[in-house]
Amino acid sequence: MQRTRDAGTDHFHKVVDCQWACPAHTPVPEYIRLIAEGRYDDAYMINWKSNVFPGVLGRTCDRPCEPACRRVRVEDEPVAICRLKRVAADNKADVSHRMPPPAATPNGRRIALVGCGPASLTVARDLAPLGYQLTVFDAEQKSAGMIRSQIPRFRLPEEVIDEEVGYIAGLGGIEMKFGHRIESLKALLAEDWDAIFVGSGAPRGRDLEIPGRKEAAANIHIGIDWLSSVSFGHVDKIGRRVIVLGGGNTAMDCCRTSRRLGGENVKVIVRSGFEEMKASPWEKEDAMHEDIPILNFRVPKAFTHENGRLTGVTFEIVKAEFDEKGRRRLVPSGEPDEHHECDDVLVAVGQENSFPWIERDIGLQFNEWDMPVVGEATFQSTNPRVFFGGDAAFGPKNIIWAVAHGHDAAVSIHKFCEGQDVAVRPPPGATLVSQKMGIHEWSYDNDVSNDHRYRVPMRDKTEALKDVRLEVELGFDRELGFKEAQRCLNCDVQTVFADKLCIECDACVDICPMDCITFTDDGEEADLRTRLKAPADNLTQDLYVSGKLPTGRVMAKDEDVCLHCGLCAERCPTGAWDMQKFYLEMTHAGPEALAS
Repeated sequence: MQRTRDAGTDHFHKVVDCQWACPAHTPVPEYIRLIAEGRYDDAYMINWKSNVFPGVLGRTCDRPCEPACRRVRVEDEPVAICRLKRVAADNKADVSHRMPPPAATPNGRRIALVGCGPASLTVARDLAPLGYQLTVFDAEQKSAGMIRSQIPRFRLPEEVIDEEVGYIAGLGGIEMKFGHRIESLKALLAEDWDAIFVGSGAPRGRDLEIPGRKEAAANIHIGIDWLSSVSFGHVDKIGRRVIVLGGGNTAMDCCRTSRRLGGENVKVIVRSGFEEMKASPWEKEDAMHEDIPILNFRVPKAFTHENGRLTGVTFEIVKAEFDEKGRRRLVPSGEPDEHHECDDVLVAVGQENSFPWIERDIGLQFNEWDMPVVGEATFQSTNPRVFFGGDAAFGPKNIIWAVAHGHDAAVSIHKFCEGQDVAVRPPPGATLVSQKMGIHEWSYDNDVSNDHRYRVPMRDKTEALKDVRLEVELGFDRELGFKEAQRCLNCDVQTVFADKLCIECDACVDICPMDCITFTDDGEEADLRTRLKAPADNLTQDLYVSGKLPTGRVMAKDEDVCLHCGLCAERCPTGAWDMQKFYLEMTHAGPEALAS
């Protein structure tokens, strides 16, 4: 088997499970340690370079990092990575002086960005310091796209959005044209831009064409459009009885917003089971905390109405059946249909892209789903000058994915403008640095807290439901932020093994609290996994394997269950084990991107 140290940086990156799972690959343990040290400005800037919107994401991120957290394998609850991001944002001082300075001179390149959402703003943030002249077009009168229009103010205050968009606008070389809808990509291409980035999102909510839809249309609203109308102050009330159709995060925002606009009897009704709902677990929990029931396995059949007024929705009761391959399908349960009375319905059954403004004769191919054909790594379309990102590229996801797309698209635009092959991608920067300060001393705190995850303080429900703009989550204060930060297992401080120093005394095997180290005969990884001291069941996490030792054996370590406690390194009499901090930083647009 290949010796792990010869396998490149991906092995060590994958061990930092949270960073590996983050689409933008934010150095999570590093900023958490800085929070524990009270260095909030530094923690914020690490986040800002990587995920661009720390204050926004610290409140709204879909948190792909948290299910991956190593703490889940020790106990049920991950470190509150997302909410610690907010701790840095809430407690930092003025960081405007730490932002990249405007380019001394323009580089002569003009880039058009369609849509002012997180993907376009990330492209602007990466390219502006390089001297690009960027023009952002958006049909709305304010910046930030779906961040502003679809996330309710009780989850994300407007001042947080304004601050973080302001950092980007202040980089220089960026012109924002609001209230300017692009009606033709062909016309935009004719304006001779060096490149065009399309970050227009997935702006169309799916409708339900079932009986009664037209007759009761006045009280049936498309969820994302309704949320946008609330955000911009066009809607400030709703009926007393509300049904929300759909099981995603948009549905959760719709029902919670309804409670604040006069909805006393608000229900979420979903065709799937509770566990299969697309909404994040915490979103469902927050809705139920606000006295909103979620009814599952109900498929809407018809909107009922009387004299043009909506009276309710009729549902068929279904159940899940599974075939021999485990595939699920919903079938009628045989129970009688249910009728739920209501005054208004919010339809939140999904979003889709809409590109009526993109002509089909400009060298830009579309696939069978009427989506542009886009390179998965480059984000370049079949028209070389046009790039896509965010929901416009591969369909609806979330903010952190849009940010990751923006970074990668900016690299491609930069390489394209410099005449380089956009398919040649720059590698990330990575370092491994020993944390040894003495024989048994480390420069990091390896005394990890045994506390369970701390709950984020919430505003009293009675008060919270009175105002649609009153933030409901209060966030960790500095003391709780420190305590939660102490739960991090420092996964980036990794065990690094020096074959030549090992005397095969097995001291590390004896002291390891997780039985994750084994000295055994060499073999392929699948075979090695069967001969370890403890089972290595997580096949997504590679083993750490040494070269041949004097006896012919190898050291094989299960990276999946290691606690990074450093006991092996403290116990080793020859220093064959060392604790080394792995730091990975993605390469964004700039000189490094062109060097590859």
